[in-house]
Amino acid sequence: MSQVVIVGYPNAGKSTVFNRLLRQKKALVHALPGMTRDRVAAMCVLHGKRFELVDTGGFLDSQAEPLSSIVKKVAWEAARTADVLLLILDGRRGLIPAEEDLHQTLRKLGKPLVVVVNKIDNESQTASLGDYYRLGEKRLFFISAEHNLGLSDLERAIADALPMGEAEETDVGEPKPLKIAIVGRINVGKSSLANRLCGEERFIVSELPGTTRDSSDVLIQRGEKSYVLVDTAGIRKLGRVSDERESAGVIKAKKNIPLADVVCLVLDALEFPTRQDTAVAQLAYESGKPLLIALNKWDLVREDEVSFEEVKGIVFRRLDFINYAPLLTVSALTGKRAARIFDLAEKVFHAGQKKVSTPRLNKFLASIQAADFPLFKSGKRIKIKYMTQQGILPPTFVLFSNAKTSLAPAYEKFFVQKMREELDLWGTPIKLVLKASSNERRKKSAFLSKKKRG
Repeated sequence: MSQVVIVGYPNAGKSTVFNRLLRQKKALVHALPGMTRDRVAAMCVLHGKRFELVDTGGFLDSQAEPLSSIVKKVAWEAARTADVLLLILDGRRGLIPAEEDLHQTLRKLGKPLVVVVNKIDNESQTASLGDYYRLGEKRLFFISAEHNLGLSDLERAIADALPMGEAEETDVGEPKPLKIAIVGRINVGKSSLANRLCGEERFIVSELPGTTRDSSDVLIQRGEKSYVLVDTAGIRKLGRVSDERESAGVIKAKKNIPLADVVCLVLDALEFPTRQDTAVAQLAYESGKPLLIALNKWDLVREDEVSFEEVKGIVFRRLDFINYAPLLTVSALTGKRAARIFDLAEKVFHAGQKKVSTPRLNKFLASIQAADFPLFKSGKRIKIKYMTQQGILPPTFVLFSNAKTSLAPAYEKFFVQKMREELDLWGTPIKLVLKASSNERRKKSAFLSKKKRG
């Protein structure tokens, strides 16, 4: 598939242009320069042509931005593999010598180059735009991405610059890629693991906390199956974050969790589970999404001194509320068992979609009640008359009894665990809803009517 790569200096509005072309707020936008570090990519369709649109970090070496040289390198790598380049210039700031040099260097790549002068919000700015014609381009595009001005001509130019035969493909009947969100606290190796799964250095890796700011997607083809891998910013308490751009990344990472098909929680094998690991695990649990746990940096663990079963026991004693998730030890550095994440993601996703017939559910219910009647929060023991499945992702079950109340937490935990064992529902949360049966509702209604007449 063809790639259109957006390049330019920081704060020229590259991410705003990216979002406008996609017609959605995919990339984070911030007033401070340097919001984008990794490549942010998404599928885009313009005038019937489908392609991958890629946003990159700014071409700037700065002592104030410790990772700027790496960001610049990543942007160059993206530019070299592009089919079409989109150079974004800041129309308010005016053309600077460094941008002229960048333009000439991009020209030498021999790729179609579309030059865009952004932030032209009103006619009063047009008098100072003559400098941009020094670039020698036959056509310049003056736009305001923020106010959606001049975008239609730009979209047509991008479509015309794409190679022939790139018509939008119909995907009717084709399965959607499985979307896997890689989440965790800072410095557990999420980006390193994502790079290992991609088979290339797609995401920037650094010892500095908060290296990943924006969430980045990458499409991966593995045999006949396709996946979208989402590398997210490390999640920590916002009170401990001093950089506003990192705060925005943390907020977006939290929003990415419920948008995924499967969540992969990454833990550090040398320090786990911490209080922040527990907080991230809670977000994953509350999302209702299928979940797997990747215990990273296993290459640093001496397996002759500690067993997997011991480690598993420690993890689930502290994270007992997600003990349904399969635990996998991996090494992003060596690649050991990393590819199994795809297999486990498929397995837990299918579990989340599982439908159980009503007869089978009620056979399970009869067997569990034969041993012990359910215990409600009030302390009463009552009988659940029958149960049925209401939905999937997560599997949701309705239990009908002679009273609308809640199960005692300990009994609910026991009930759900038995369901997992009997119905093979590992890897996904299970939701229980208690309702009064129709007979009980009629009895209650008649009682209240009689009481009202009396």
